[in-house]
Amino acid sequence: MQRPFREDFFNAFIAQLINLGRPNLRILELGSGPGFLAERVLSQLPAASMVLLDFSSAMHELARKRLSGVINRVDFIERSFKESDWAAGFEKFDAVVTNQAVHELRHKSYAEAFHSQVAALMKGRGVYLICDHYAGEGGMKNDQLYMSLTEQRSSLQRAGFEVVDILIKGGRALYLVT
Repeated sequence: MQRPFREDFFNAFIAQLINLGRPNLRILELGSGPGFLAERVLSQLPAASMVLLDFSSAMHELARKRLSGVINRVDFIERSFKESDWAAGFEKFDAVVTNQAVHELRHKSYAEAFHSQVAALMKGRGVYLICDHYAGEGGMKNDQLYMSLTEQRSSLQRAGFEVVDILIKGGRALYLVT
């Protein structure tokens, strides 16, 4: 793996999903890419199932290969969460996870509406685990694309979430929100 620090973030995602205490979790991953996070989650939660949403058929193809041993527990949805109706037709999820994808909205002003759509997809007592780059010390320089830690927290709160904690930080921050 080119970025070994990713493992710390992946482990933090998995620990929180395990902490839910529900073995048959139904999880939505937004911006799933080639399936790195899904591979870790499904290997640690053998009764969980995942819906992987990504706009790229090429990324889904890579993920299908990576997840071939657990493909019966995965659904692939090709959609862009930059479209206003990306969340249409989904049932509720126990958890929604996203790793380094929210900045793909291409401007931080879109984040609150995006988070509100996520909130509508969650079951009661579900969790939203959101990890993304941030602007500011230890983070990115582009403060138009990337939000500061304060802006990230405010965006989540305005969307109706309670920010429980930043689980891990290092160039990006992983939030546990409910």
